[in-house]
Amino acid sequence: MPAREIVLLGDPILRERAAEVDVFGGELPGLVADMFVTMAAAEGAGLAAPQVGVGRRVIVVDVPAGEGEGDEEARVALVNPVVVETGRARARESEGCLSVPGVHEVVSRPDRVVVEGMDPEGTPLRVEASGLLSRVLQHEVDHLDGVLFFDRISPLKRRMLLRKYKKLRAEEETG
Repeated sequence: MPAREIVLLGDPILRERAAEVDVFGGELPGLVADMFVTMAAAEGAGLAAPQVGVGRRVIVVDVPAGEGEGDEEARVALVNPVVVETGRARARESEGCLSVPGVHEVVSRPDRVVVEGMDPEGTPLRVEASGLLSRVLQHEVDHLDGVLFFDRISPLKRRMLLRKYKKLRAEEETG
């Protein structure tokens, strides 16, 4: 179960809608295990399959308890997740992304969410979440639809964020 390379902004897979998983077993358990290893190595709270170059609707989440008010602990893999319910209230918190390293911005999202999907064996799962877990689930499901966190901020902030990211990448390349 090696860590996989995380796909960075600019790779077209990050903007594509991931395909539904219709076959359980096979390579799916290995993908999920690799995703958990990759997420942990990158010190992330969530990871979507497109972020490791796999265009399938699979996410993994690992949120420790107590990160914020109302935050519950969760370590879960969801296959074909669907947001079926969101709270009416909004929460504004800073977000970042393993595929856009080095940049963060405040994003407004529903304060709670209900997500349904299946575990890697095909058993139906329902996750009701608030706090950080809610935010991470919404962020990762967005990835499966080709949506990145900065698509949810104003155009001006988005341009500034992208400029900052490009500058960071250029500095990394020149060493």
